Amino acid sequence: MNDEPKFNKFNYAVKIVFLTVAVIAASGFFIWQLTPAVVEAQQIKTSNTNQSVRWQKGLQAIEELSGGAGQPVLESLQKDFPFLADATLEYSLGDVWSRRVLDPKTRQLATVSAFAAQGTLPQMKIHARYALNLGATRDELKEIIYLTTVHAGFPRALNAAEALREVFDEADKKPAIKK
Repeated sequence: MNDEPKFNKFNYAVKIVFLTVAVIAASGFFIWQLTPAVVEAQQIKTSNTNQSVRWQKGLQAIEELSGGAGQPVLESLQKDFPFLADATLEYSLGDVWSRRVLDPKTRQLATVSAFAAQGTLPQMKIHARYALNLGATRDELKEIIYLTTVHAGFPRALNAAEALREVFDEADKKPAIKK
């Protein structure tokens, strides 16, 4: 008599069907997880969980940068472009500006340099004010403009110098912000 188990086609077919159903069910669940509504709901759930932390860090960054004066441009943006305002507050300020690898003054000087080189003078002026609030000197800000001639050219540096002059004039007219 043969001791080996006899091959049973029926049992084999049942196992194949069972495994196929299991794979299809797992695939269907995976595909269901990727449907836009489910993905959006998961993102909202994650966003709501993280929003308060990112939002608070962003508000704290604005407070530190502005010396408690707030940020009128961001507040105005919130009215007409809330998504852009929220992204700025949560990502730019909450995630990036709140990092502590660079000290706040150095971060502002680097930012003034970048905006001067790009020719984005309204933003450069905002960050030049922040740099002054954080202890940067006028000479340090001027040096940033001088460096701009090297990596962005004289026209950008001349425009940035004029914008910086406006920041200095405004600062001379306002009382110093108390920290």
